[in-house]
Amino acid sequence: MPEKITAEKLINNLVETFAETVPKKKSVSFFEEENKSVTSRLNRLFGRQKPIHHLLGGGKSADVLLWRNKKISAGVLIGATAIWVLFELLNYNFLSLVCYAVVLGMLAQFVWTNASGLINRAPSQVPRLVLPKDIFVSIGRSIGSEVNRDLQFLQDVSCGGNLKKFLVVVASLLVAAIIGSWCNFLTVIYIGFVAAHTLPVLYERYDDEVDDFVHMALDQLQYNYRKLDAGFLSKIPKGKFKGKKHE
Repeated sequence: MPEKITAEKLINNLVETFAETVPKKKSVSFFEEENKSVTSRLNRLFGRQKPIHHLLGGGKSADVLLWRNKKISAGVLIGATAIWVLFELLNYNFLSLVCYAVVLGMLAQFVWTNASGLINRAPSQVPRLVLPKDIFVSIGRSIGSEVNRDLQFLQDVSCGGNLKKFLVVVASLLVAAIIGSWCNFLTVIYIGFVAAHTLPVLYERYDDEVDDFVHMALDQLQYNYRKLDAGFLSKIPKGKFKGKKHE
């Protein structure tokens, strides 16, 4: 262990001396401190070692997102687009659309019930639509678990003492707030839905090119972050967040 520490110090000193003479090549020196294993793992996006189909959970949902069945995937995307067009471009609101759908359904059932009397036949039984209760229970549990997971993640970031992670999350929320000010919530959901149905399949087809690009972009971001950390963030006193002991 002492030999490794001495070697790291020697390499860092040589790199710092070289960086002072050739400042344009500083970006090479900032990734030898703790990112040797990280850079090797970033040969694949986010260090993944499994197929993108497995990372998406496998099963039918991953098949839809990766366009294994083009008819189903296209139908889902067209349905989402139709909903967005109805609410966003045609300015329908949810209550009006639900009322129109209920009226059409009641008219269809009324005609079905009374058509047999018009043609002198025995009245036919209209099939009844009954939704199982388990669907609503499972939906409520899924939503509750996701909300709790997100709240726990935000609280861990806030109280974890990791300044870099905290700034990244805050910046992401600010970007989301800015995007939300440009368009309404439905449009944001639709953009995310379209991205979920296009980006994974594009990445599966061009994964090598995307991995190389992301690797270079992350290197540049880490270089800029280390400059910011050396000039400003390292001078901020770090607080220790500890939970209070209850007697």
